[in-house]
Amino acid sequence: MVPAPELSGHVALVTGASSGLGRRAALTLARAGARVVAVARRAEALDALVADGPDRAIAPLPWDLTDRAALPDLARAAATPFGAPDIAVHAAGLNPRQAADDVTPEAWDATLDLNLAVPFFLSQALVPAMRSKGWGRIVTFASLQSTRAFPAGLAYGASKGGVAQLTRAMAEAWSKDGITANAIGPGFFETELTAAVFADPDRAARNAAQTCIGRNGRPEDMDGPLLFLCSDACAYVTGQVLMVDGGFTAK
Repeated sequence: MVPAPELSGHVALVTGASSGLGRRAALTLARAGARVVAVARRAEALDALVADGPDRAIAPLPWDLTDRAALPDLARAAATPFGAPDIAVHAAGLNPRQAADDVTPEAWDATLDLNLAVPFFLSQALVPAMRSKGWGRIVTFASLQSTRAFPAGLAYGASKGGVAQLTRAMAEAWSKDGITANAIGPGFFETELTAAVFADPDRAARNAAQTCIGRNGRPEDMDGPLLFLCSDACAYVTGQVLMVDGGFTAK
């Protein structure tokens, strides 16, 4: 039997850690032995996350990711609690849900910046420390919309299609230094970002019926794939988008 990934001795930075899949990721990595720097804007939500995690395993770091020029400062601040992160999980995201005819330049820029530019420029700032160790793991969140078009998803879909190619490009650039770059593509999980979907029971049921498994995602469905991509188990896996969608994209 293959043992569960062990992350003791590693430091992870998780963005979007105050809620949803980012919060789950922070807790999962901390419970696997990593020290976690949890990044989000809402300090109170980060404090609640710390309380729910293992003792002294999660350090909250309130930060506004929309200030791109400050991302190198964020990388430096993230090294203060436990040392330089060698795992980066980019879970922060934005979906304005505007129809194509209604997409505004402001919403377009905000979506592409948070969903696509931040994962790259923050990773770029973290890579030197990973390179010095000869080991690093970068995990970005893709989407069903990385390959499928959804209504009112033009800006979000464009950003998540970009995440898939960004993942391949980062792998090409940095894997020779021992740094793998992969992405997780979640199906329908109930989070703040998908609240509008799950508020409609009929719509949620239709989504579940479109999967091969016949249900929508549960929080624990994300744990194994994330631990795999953040551990030594994926030493020869890089540049991939792992769809965790119950087979939604297989049909």
